[in-house]
Amino acid sequence: MTNMTSVLVNLTMTTTSNKQYLAFDIGGTNLKYGLLDRSGNLLEKGSVSTVKSNLASFTRQLTDIASAYQGQFRGIAVCSPGKVDIKQKIIHFGGTLPFLDGANLQSLLGDHFGVPVSVENDAKAATLAEMWLGQLQDVSSGVMMTLGSEVGGGIMINHHLLHGAHFQAGEISFIPYDHHAENWGSFTGQTCSAVNLIRQVNQVLGTVDVHDGLAAFAAINARDDRIWPLFQAFCERVAYTIVNLQAVLDMQRVVIAGGISAQPIVLEEINAAYDRLARACGRLGHEFTKPEIVPAHFKNYANLFGALYALLIDQEVKHSDHDWSNL
Repeated sequence: MTNMTSVLVNLTMTTTSNKQYLAFDIGGTNLKYGLLDRSGNLLEKGSVSTVKSNLASFTRQLTDIASAYQGQFRGIAVCSPGKVDIKQKIIHFGGTLPFLDGANLQSLLGDHFGVPVSVENDAKAATLAEMWLGQLQDVSSGVMMTLGSEVGGGIMINHHLLHGAHFQAGEISFIPYDHHAENWGSFTGQTCSAVNLIRQVNQVLGTVDVHDGLAAFAAINARDDRIWPLFQAFCERVAYTIVNLQAVLDMQRVVIAGGISAQPIVLEEINAAYDRLARACGRLGHEFTKPEIVPAHFKNYANLFGALYALLIDQEVKHSDHDWSNL
């Protein structure tokens, strides 16, 4: 049976260019948006500071942006932090935007413009982007790990994104790293946090801005003796997490995303840390298959592509006769 991913990718090649969609990537700092066609071409894009005061003001921000594209889109694709009920189009918790808890985007946004809306978790949207047009499109099973302030994740099994019974599959941050964990600092979301790594490196270097990633990686790439052990330990923790995921999921490929993935030394050292562990633990090296560990294809605006793909999947499910003419 043809899998859904292949159906969608193939169909996007034959549709007309005037079938366009508006996508939003809701972030705690910035709200990104773009107009895309269904082949995944980003026709226009923009970014503004996210309104953080309340739901009503935030909703106005969304509708003001969408109004500028009135008549140019057939659907609205949204990705957001928090747990997302993709069936009911409801955001729960909302991460750093707690006023989003309970927000129904179909009611707030879709009904206003008379178009269908899809809503997806931001990390899962990034995974969908890689499934559609990136590093996961030519494998059947894989995982996306986004190394940022915490660890975002998405799981693809047999060409399908896994959501889980509570829409929380792939929440890698919630894996305890220390089996004696008594606080959040001992969970993977903190032990494998790229933001924490950069802060620790800059504190050792005495950098004025502890969030200065360029300064941190200048020292890392120089293999500065003061901070190289910190970097190696970080990569070892990421590698250990990959081993844990591989033991459960048996993946073909692990895609590493987040700003630090643009630094070649990150992927090099994560792979090296995995290999050191495999050599040290005989059965891991001899019996256990290592997944490919690769950088993400998409960088900025990645979630817009994934949000759109989520909308296409959502509409494909609703139109099981595969009549795409109205999409």
